[in-house]
Amino acid sequence: MTGHPQKLSFEFFPTRTPEGRAKQVTTRKQLRQFAPGFFSCTSGAGGSTKDGTLQTITDILNEGTPAAPHLPCVGQTPQEIVELLDTYKALGVRHIVALRGDIPSGVGAGMTGLRYANELVELIKHTYGSHFHIEIAAYPEYHPQARSAEDDINNFVRKAKAGADSAITQYFYNADAYFRFVDDVQGRGVDIPIVPGIMPIASFSKLARFSDTCGAEIPRWLRLKLQSYADDTAAIKALALDVVTEMCERLLREGAPGLHFYTLNQAGLVSTICQRLGY
Repeated sequence: MTGHPQKLSFEFFPTRTPEGRAKQVTTRKQLRQFAPGFFSCTSGAGGSTKDGTLQTITDILNEGTPAAPHLPCVGQTPQEIVELLDTYKALGVRHIVALRGDIPSGVGAGMTGLRYANELVELIKHTYGSHFHIEIAAYPEYHPQARSAEDDINNFVRKAKAGADSAITQYFYNADAYFRFVDDVQGRGVDIPIVPGIMPIASFSKLARFSDTCGAEIPRWLRLKLQSYADDTAAIKALALDVVTEMCERLLREGAPGLHFYTLNQAGLVSTICQRLGY
């Protein structure tokens, strides 16, 4: 690794098939050359992929890399959460991504259990002290369900002050939004590291759909330029790699504590970006 004090981390989602699992092993092997601080694994709404997440986390630990499971708390009782955390602790997990998580469809007013991520952070801290490094989510362009920007920042500050050790952001393509967010929360006494989440662009149509639901903005110039390439995948890939790499260079140069890549279980684009960054 050349001259990069900032660590990288990579996120996966659990697969449902033995082929998917085998492919993930290969993908992680490729990404391990960048000396990641950890690999994380997502978990579905209401613990719907609990077994898949557990399997993936076990695989990652067996391969010798620190693993960070996502732990969504909505719709789960404190007891269920503690049972799962005990399992992770026994496996050797030291790192948890603590999330509110999506509310499972069909579940609403009658929902029991924890409701907010700050309650989950408090529960982990109270039960396990400093055993787990607790990571929380940050939204530089604000959470799509936030009542206002102010409300969202207050929510983040509440989670951080409940005992979080660091944060990972939703992906974005506007570095200014990230730096503004960091300044805002530091102005409220939160100085935990906030790591930018990076999403490489493989397909414009998929990205547009995804971004509309999660509240990440594709800058107008980039959206129109990518649209103009229509089905020219080589042109889309070339532009997208340049744009994302340049943004990562700026983030690292201006003080981001690391980068967290949303891999979508693919190594290609992520590897190219990391190599261009000199990792």
